[in-house]
Formats: sequence, C-alpha cells, structure tokens
Amino acid sequence: MSRRALRLLLSIVMVIAASVVGVVATAGAAQADGCYTWSRTLSQGASGADVTQLQIRVAGYPGSGGVLAIDGAYGPATTAAVKRFQSAYGLAADGVAGPATFSKIYALQDDDCTPVHFSYAELNNCNSTWAGGAVSATTAKSNALRTMWKLEALRHALGDEPIRVTSGFRSYACNDAVGGAEGSRHLYGDAADLGAGPHSLCRLAQQARNHGFNGILGPGYPGHSDHTHVDHRASRFWSASSCGI
Repeated sequence: MSRRALRLLLSIVMVIAASVVGVVATAGAAQADGCYTWSRTLSQGASGADVTQLQIRVAGYPGSGGVLAIDGAYGPATTAAVKRFQSAYGLAADGVAGPATFSKIYALQDDDCTPVHFSYAELNNCNSTWAGGAVSATTAKSNALRTMWKLEALRHALGDEPIRVTSGFRSYACNDAVGGAEGSRHLYGDAADLGAGPHSLCRLAQQARNHGFNGILGPGYPGHSDHTHVDHRASRFWSASSCGI
C-alpha cells in the first residue's frame, strides 16, 4: 500500500473513532505525520506556532472576499475558517481543530508540507532556486506554500478537478525574460497564473474570490486573456471585466 493510501486509510479510521467516542474537542493530535504533527487540540483563544501551521492550511476558507491573517492567534476569523474547512470535508463544523480536523489535513499534505495536488516545482517552473526575487529565498518559498494551500481549497470547491499552474515564483531575471510587469507579485513568490483546463478562466477568477486572494486578474484585464492570475498583495485588486469582476 502506498504511503498516501495508508495516510488516507488512517485518517478515515481516526475520523470514525473520534465521532464514536466524542473526544474531538478534547483530545490531542490524531496521528504522527511526516510534515508536521499537532500535539494539542486548538480552539479560539489559543496561540503559537501550531496555530500558525493550522492557519496556513485553512487560509483558503476565509469566506467571500476575506483574507485570513497568518498571525498565530486563534481568533474569530480562524474559528470561522476552520468551520468552513470542516464543512467542506464533511466534518462536524464546530470550529475546533481536533483529531478529525488534523487527520483530514494529514491526508491532504505530503511530507514536504505541500498539499497533495500541488508541488514546489509547479510554483517555481522558471528558476533553478528560490533566490533572485524581491524577497529572500526562504520567504519566497514560504509564500508559495501558502499559495498552494489556497489553491487546494479552490480546487476542492471546483469539484476536485485539476488546476493547471502556468507560472509561479520568478526571479528578476526570469520575470524580465517572460515580459513580466515591473514589481510583479511573482517576484515575491505569492502569485500563480492559472491556465484553462476543466474550468474556464472566468470560472477560476470568480471562484478565487472565496479563497483568500487579494489579487485576482483575468480575462478583460490587459495581458490576461490566456490566464487567470491570483496573488496575496496587501490590499484588494480584482479585475476581470470579461468575467463580471
């Protein structure tokens, strides 16, 4: 049995066990994981690095137009995002991150902490390293990870059909080579260009509004007739006039 299949089986077992004994809100981690293991149940009022790790994975569920702060503080916005994540995967939506929630997250991530349907290679298909952009290599890679988890949420909301990433992080040299805009968010590692596939570019742009992206550019915006762009800029800028955005 493959590791991913084993992880999925274990997650199912833990969800069933938690529902039977009713300890979701009080127990600790559901299982050990190759990427990151939570050692306690988390709920509103908690803080720390484990909350930050949770926020990264539920940041794609902030609600329409929302953006979840990755600040290590389990406040009302994190509670609401956890509820939406739980509901999206058929879990009891109580806003408390316990064994059932962690088991689902474990099943969704690979050992390098990327979600199972996306990879660092997809988000860095123009460079040999993560260096040479507007931020440090460490920050660029961290930003790309956060992007992938939001894309995982977007993918799930669209029926778990593939999303094709055509561009991610770019160094200045790469950005110049492809004709990228000066100051492009791709230089920060927090942007992704999505190509049409099972879903139209407009469908991608429209749905992205629910998954924590402050920047959405698509058909109707200059230079975006062949892709939809999403990013994490500081303030909202959505423009895809051909899609009604």
